[in-house]
Amino acid sequence: MKIAIIGSGNIGSALVTGLLREGSISADNITLTDVSLKTLAPFTDKGIRTMKNNVDAVKNANVVVLCVKPYLVCDVIEEILPSLEEDVLLVSLAAGVSFWQLSKVANQRPIFWAIPNTAMAVCQSMTCIAASEDTNPTQQDTVLELFSRVGRAILIDESLMNVATVIASCGTAFAMRYIRAVMTAGVEIGLRPNVAKELIAQTMLGAAVLVTESGNHPEMEIDKVTTPNGITIKGLNEMEHAGFSSAVMHGIVAAYEKLSD
Repeated sequence: MKIAIIGSGNIGSALVTGLLREGSISADNITLTDVSLKTLAPFTDKGIRTMKNNVDAVKNANVVVLCVKPYLVCDVIEEILPSLEEDVLLVSLAAGVSFWQLSKVANQRPIFWAIPNTAMAVCQSMTCIAASEDTNPTQQDTVLELFSRVGRAILIDESLMNVATVIASCGTAFAMRYIRAVMTAGVEIGLRPNVAKELIAQTMLGAAVLVTESGNHPEMEIDKVTTPNGITIKGLNEMEHAGFSSAVMHGIVAAYEKLSD
């Protein structure tokens, strides 16, 4: 598989870093572009083909991943389209840009819309992928396989992509804010910041693996550690009195409404 990644911002860099970490695609089969050669230099040093010219980057690629800002993605498609072979797969990572918008400039070419998160860098992303109607199962498997190299990937309907963006992409920032809050409290009651970070990060990782592998509802796992008149239920209830669950739900709905405007 030869991959051209257009844009080396946070998401593009995370994808490249994750692919290098996973290791099944050689560095010389990955091409990365950016307007700044200085930005590209660390990836050049790792053996990635880097360049400023998007048109040259997509030549001989099997998959082209568009990691540019939403307001730029249609312009980039118009730029590279004449240089794409017929069987090249286009994957847009632009949040909020629908197939209707993409297809107007892609001339009905089969196209995918993927929403990963920055945990691609450590091969732990949750990537949701929608496929346009004119894609086939083989093409869908190719794109799923690519993003499965940097975490978990699932195929969903386009109508759910904005929901997926808020939960799985914005969700990284929401989780980080919780980690920061716990760290701050931990420091207040006696921990050093680096120790507090290690404790809460591993605890969140363990909680995520528990619900993923057990299949249990989170409340089942909560019940296992909340004893009557115990310290866990006391802490949970204080958080709820302060509006913890309500604040999370309001934040997610507000983000979704903003994206859907």
